[in-house]
Amino acid sequence: MPTYKYQAMDNLGKEVKDQVDAASEEDAQQKIKNMGYFVTQLTEVAGKKTKGKKKTKGKKKGKSFSIGGVSMKSLCTFTRQFSTLQDAGLPVLRSLKILEGQMKGGILKNALMDVVEDVESGTTLSESFGKHPKCFDRLYVNMVKAGEAGGALEVILRRLAEFKEKSQRLKGRITGAMVYPLVVIMVAIAILAFIMIYIIPKFEKIFKDFGMRLPDITQFLMDTSKWFATYWYVLPLFPMSYWLLIKLIRLNRTGNYIIDRLYLYIPIIGPLIEKISVARTMRTLGTLIASGVPILESLSIVRETCTNAVFERMYQRIYESIREGDTICAPLRESRLVDDMVVNMVDVGEETGDLDSMLYKVADVYDEEVDVMVEALLSLLEPIMIVILGLIVGTIVIALFYPLINLLETLSK
Repeated sequence: MPTYKYQAMDNLGKEVKDQVDAASEEDAQQKIKNMGYFVTQLTEVAGKKTKGKKKTKGKKKGKSFSIGGVSMKSLCTFTRQFSTLQDAGLPVLRSLKILEGQMKGGILKNALMDVVEDVESGTTLSESFGKHPKCFDRLYVNMVKAGEAGGALEVILRRLAEFKEKSQRLKGRITGAMVYPLVVIMVAIAILAFIMIYIIPKFEKIFKDFGMRLPDITQFLMDTSKWFATYWYVLPLFPMSYWLLIKLIRLNRTGNYIIDRLYLYIPIIGPLIEKISVARTMRTLGTLIASGVPILESLSIVRETCTNAVFERMYQRIYESIREGDTICAPLRESRLVDDMVVNMVDVGEETGDLDSMLYKVADVYDEEVDVMVEALLSLLEPIMIVILGLIVGTIVIALFYPLINLLETLSK
């Protein structure tokens, strides 16, 4: 009968390492569960089969070449499938092998191949994930670590999958909302470029043939068309220069803070950035706390995952407040980045010991507000773009037809 080496957690979260004789992996897992343990790792250690495994290990397919990082969608899919397999009672190692086998080549598959080897050699799952920060960030690793320590890995993975999916949906809504205006702007730029390069020079030739003195607005349009046709390659430099300037300013900590603060002052866009940041960070903090990660470690992770320096500073102050034995509410209120309702909800959560639930509710409320603001922004962008395009096209039409009208009046006399 084969022998299986296992690692498990008892009811108190203490790690247990031992081995058991069983007819199959399922039988071994059932025996370990009957002992009152939660299985985290299960490996067959029978002599002949171990040798066979060593031979097959050499035949294992190599890693595929990959560049870049892991898409949020791929990580969400992996986490949800991993959670499902753990809920079904499969051992961690077997679940990882199943997911690694069905995954397409890429950086995540390469990482899973390393994770499988590490877990087989006795490394914990969280430590194995921690070796691949491009795939599994600090939040991911710490939640898995908390799940291993608490003996509730399948529950933590379910929460992690839900968190990742909600973050992906929020990001997808924002990205999807910006597609339409960007497409309209690109088409408008292409049409204007065509008019400037091909249409206006033909009118200029007509005016020259008649020897007309052009009005100021028409002359300005002709000069603009010449410049556009000659120096068109300069136009892409403007957004590139802006992007490089922002990047250079962000290299300085103070400059980075100033840029992020200025973004918050932009009408409509600023409040939208603020609500997205609040929803994302509050959900992250709530998920970490609910998973058993210590509050200071949770705040440190949230602070590092903030994409806005203003919110990063706010969470740094909250971190210092908690470390000194104070509450979250005082620095949260002083920041003036969230509504009084949020401060009061967090205060109630701290008093009742139900902080994670309150943070989830705050995130849900702000998610709904983000949806409303995105819809409002889209409904506002459409008329603004129509008015701007109308003014540009109207100016071009007036500048071109005004001298034509004068020409017709002259010829009719």
